[in-house]
Formats: sequence, C-alpha cells, structure tokens
Amino acid sequence: MHTKVMEGIVGARTNMDMVDVPMRVYKEARRKGDTATMERAMGYVNEFENKAREYKAEADEGMKEEAEELKENEKLEREESIQKRREEREKFEEKIEENREADTLEVSEEGKVLLKSNTDSNCSDAPKSHSDSAQEPVIYTKTGEASRKEQMSSISVSV
Repeated sequence: MHTKVMEGIVGARTNMDMVDVPMRVYKEARRKGDTATMERAMGYVNEFENKAREYKAEADEGMKEEAEELKENEKLEREESIQKRREEREKFEEKIEENREADTLEVSEEGKVLLKSNTDSNCSDAPKSHSDSAQEPVIYTKTGEASRKEQMSSISVSV
C-alpha cells in the first residue's frame, strides 16, 4: 500500500474519531443553554471535519498514484515477457537451423550406381498404364483380389 494512502486513511479516521468529543460537549452545552461553549465546540467539530477531508483527498491522490505505478509495472512486465519470448524463439530457431545443417545426407558413388540400376530395372518391369477412359471397371473381392466383371449386377437391399 502506498504511504500517502495509509497516511490519508489513518488521518481521516483519527479526525473523525476526534469529532465525537466536541460533539458530546456541544450536546451537553445545548442542554444547559450555554451558547458560547456550543459555538466553541462546533468550531472544533468543523476543524476536525476539514482535516478529515484533507486526509481523504490525500488518500485519494495516493490511490491514483498507486494505480498509475501498478499500470507502469504491468506494462514493464509485459514488455519483459515479450522480449523473453522473442529471445527464446530466436534461440529455438537457431537450434532448428543448426539441426538442419547437421542433417545432411551424402550418397557414395557405389550408392548412386545402385540407385540408378534399381531405378532403370524397375521402370522396365513396370506395366504400361492405359488411359483411365479405356479401363474396364474393377471389383475387388474380400480377399483384396481384383476381378473384372463384364456385367454389372444389381443389388437389392431391404431393411
């Protein structure tokens, strides 16, 4: 809690408590009919109430300052966390970049020759594909074998 707020609250409370004494004196003087004592007691009451208002204004001012400080602190914390996240992201991106550089594959000359020979032999063994429009419909059985049926059969399902 801000010091101005504490001083304001304590001061206002003390002065409001002090108003009770002159008010008691005022009531007793009124009962006796002593106007001079009544006026003097009301002067003290007004004085204490004015001081209480001043302390209240001080407490309000302190609360505004405290709110501004909290906003500034929150803003600084937000900026720090954003900066921290940026740094973490940059470190992460650097690690990813390092891993990319480390994960290279080099194929030896023997491997290149084997790859070329396998690719060439696979291409010659591959069946020639026909255009999609020229192919006949294929029906697959439960075992996964393809069977060509020339006639389409109709299926009737009743529930």
